[in-house]
Amino acid sequence: QVQLVESGGGLVQAGGSLRLSCTASGRTFSGYAMGWFRQAEGKEREFVAAVSWGGAFTRYSDSVKGRFTISRDNAKNTVYLQMNTLEPEDTAVYYCAAARTVSTPTTPGQYDSWGQGTQVTVSS
Repeated sequence: QVQLVESGGGLVQAGGSLRLSCTASGRTFSGYAMGWFRQAEGKEREFVAAVSWGGAFTRYSDSVKGRFTISRDNAKNTVYLQMNTLEPEDTAVYYCAAARTVSTPTTPGQYDSWGQGTQVTVSS
C-alpha cells in the first residue's frame, strides 16, 4: 500500500478555482492508478476523477466533466485535481485514493489506499 496526503482544500466563491494535491509515499507510485472521490455531508462517497498509472488515460464523473482536470507527476509522486468554475454543489470532503491496476476505477471498493481527505467549501 501507499500512504496518501491531500492538500489544497479551502473556501472559495462560486465560479472560482482550487487545485488539490495528493502526495504518495511508501511504494512505487507509478504502479498505481489514482482517483479522486468526494463525500458531502449526509451523502455517500462518490467518484470524481481517475487517471491511469502512466497518466495517458483519464475518466470523470458527468458532474465535473469539463470543469475538473486530473493529472499526475510520477517524478514527484503527486496527483492533482484542478477544479474550475466551482459550484456550491461541489462542497465536500475530497479524498484521493490509489489502486494497483492498469485501468481507471470508478468505485471506492476498487481502491487499496486512501488519504485523510481535504475540505472544499464553495460559497454562493
